[in-house]
Amino acid sequence: MRRTTALLLTALLLTGATVGCSQSGDETAKDCAAALTERTGGDSADKPTVSEAEERVDALDETLADMVRSGYQGVAKDAFDTVEKKTKEGGKDRPEACEPLLEDDYTALLTATAINGLGWTGQDGRFDKLKMVEGLGD
Repeated sequence: MRRTTALLLTALLLTGATVGCSQSGDETAKDCAAALTERTGGDSADKPTVSEAEERVDALDETLADMVRSGYQGVAKDAFDTVEKKTKEGGKDRPEACEPLLEDDYTALLTATAINGLGWTGQDGRFDKLKMVEGLGD
């Protein structure tokens, strides 16, 4: 009985720690995004979580893939090159606020803030392909 209780208590403590880490992970991501926004431009209120950043980057990836399939390889390449340049400018050295993040999470946040810095997001923070096309035309 004691062993079962100890195992149950351990499981509950680990579950509580996991929930606590995910909340602090979101806060770490938002702090990192704020630091990256200073470097990449864009809206200072744009502080995506890692999952929001991944959604934004995935939407860009899907749009670029659709463009290539539709015969707009040149425009897709221009968009990719523009994001890559903005990302390199913002990510020359990793801000201290981003140190606790995994490399993939940091890369997603860096790319997402670069997309916002280019003006390619809507008010809801989601990637907007029309804004991207308009931005490339400038």
